Amino acid sequence: MASSTSPAVTTDWEPLADSPYPVAVLGPDGELLHASHSAHRLLAAPAGTVPHWLRRAHLDLPADGTPPETVRHTDPVAGRIEAHPSPRPDGSAVWWFVVPEGLPGVLPRTAGGGSHDWELLTRLSGLLLSSLNVDRVLETAVRQAALHLADAAVVVAPGSGRTLRFVTCLRGGDPAHVQVRADSAEVPGLAEALQGFPPVPSRWIDPDATPRWLVPAGFGRVGSVLVTPLPGHGVPAGALVLLRAAGGGPFPADEEVFARMFAARAGAAASAAVLYSEQAAVTDLLMRELLPPRLEHLNGVDFAGGYRASVDRDRIGGDFYDVHPAADPDGETLALLGDVSGKGLEAAVMTGKVRNTLHALLPLADDHGRVLHLLNRALLTSHHTRFASLVLASVRREDDRVRVRLSAAGHPAPMVVRTDGRVTESTTLGSIVGVLPEATTRTDTVLLDPGEACVLYSDGITEAKGGPTGREQFGEDRLRQALQQCAGLPAEAIVERVQMLTAQWLREGRHDDMAVMVIAAPPRGHVAVTGGPRGRAA
Repeated sequence: MASSTSPAVTTDWEPLADSPYPVAVLGPDGELLHASHSAHRLLAAPAGTVPHWLRRAHLDLPADGTPPETVRHTDPVAGRIEAHPSPRPDGSAVWWFVVPEGLPGVLPRTAGGGSHDWELLTRLSGLLLSSLNVDRVLETAVRQAALHLADAAVVVAPGSGRTLRFVTCLRGGDPAHVQVRADSAEVPGLAEALQGFPPVPSRWIDPDATPRWLVPAGFGRVGSVLVTPLPGHGVPAGALVLLRAAGGGPFPADEEVFARMFAARAGAAASAAVLYSEQAAVTDLLMRELLPPRLEHLNGVDFAGGYRASVDRDRIGGDFYDVHPAADPDGETLALLGDVSGKGLEAAVMTGKVRNTLHALLPLADDHGRVLHLLNRALLTSHHTRFASLVLASVRREDDRVRVRLSAAGHPAPMVVRTDGRVTESTTLGSIVGVLPEATTRTDTVLLDPGEACVLYSDGITEAKGGPTGREQFGEDRLRQALQQCAGLPAEAIVERVQMLTAQWLREGRHDDMAVMVIAAPPRGHVAVTGGPRGRAA
């Protein structure tokens, strides 16, 4: 909006203030001499200012008496506007505005609202519900309230002691966030509105008693004040304060009703955003404990892992992996990878239970059979009906080799990648946990020479459907062929290779949770950093 100094309003234009159609009078230099209430709402310009497009059109009016043409402008909120000028001999002009599509809120409203009111509320509701960010919703509410309902608007958040937080906006301006130490009782009706009580009529509020901390900077003298609550979901979402400049007239009864309807929609949108932000914060807090850990170089052994949930928007699911370092460098590090039946949040909760149970059983980690037996009993006594498969791996560095004891429980046997490109499969096998009275397993021991790796994976890798037909499984043979090309690669590179190939195989197809973990013996010359991040080659 273009700013210009506004001269005193001439009294002979006052009868046009309540014109049924928007009308504005501009002086010879494009200054605003007068505008009806409906024109103020249409142009959405701060008091005493003229929009750029209107001022430019006014200054381009022909001075030779040629009949002026209709000016057409498209406003992002109001839509198409037609401006019809009537030039006067002194260089001023009367501009009459027509909105072909019918601008909600421009024509005078009748008590109880009319069709234009509902059109405007529908449009504003869409704007308010376009975001679930609390600050953005409040900014949208205060901007639209200042644009359509008053000369300035303030949205006050629910109070917290003596500190008040609110968002202010002048018509046509940008919202500003404010925080002050003040008492809401200084504004008549505000304390009650923040508690959800019905508003008091605006005619009962003395505008001169409005505290300056509530009035936006540069607003000037307040002529009328309207305070209404923002109803929320069970609890008040705040309060809306509308300010009209001196000379703009009081808020009639029908506009008070319209403001309450707008506040109801703004309160619902703000309350929904608050609920969403609280749920997102709780979910994020819980998810931190459920997310797979960051794997690194531990006690002379390289660990790396990768995970992809069945639903791309989720970060957690039924597959999991974990690593529990040994208390001393010469002890065994316990690594595990598993798969809980099902998908989504319920499977993730079960995953957390399995991981926590195994963490409690760490003192018994030397005996894989004992650990799986106790885990099986814990799942059988749980109210969950889900089961799990997993692989336990006890890892120890022995000179330049790595010894890995593997015990599977209903899970695909790990594959071992040798330095010459051979890929062998561990002989471990066992029953799933959480179904049968007893869990059985057969432990296998694998020795990894420098540069060799043991790959643990979930069946989401081998059962991933895709390829040319979109229905063919990736399969163990393709996984084995892919691992043959990973001989001598670091653990992280093997994980990335497997994830890349399965993603290419899937394309955009649906898939189960997929997890892969690699345990590797560092190549000779590798600088081992015990308990620290991955070392670099010498």
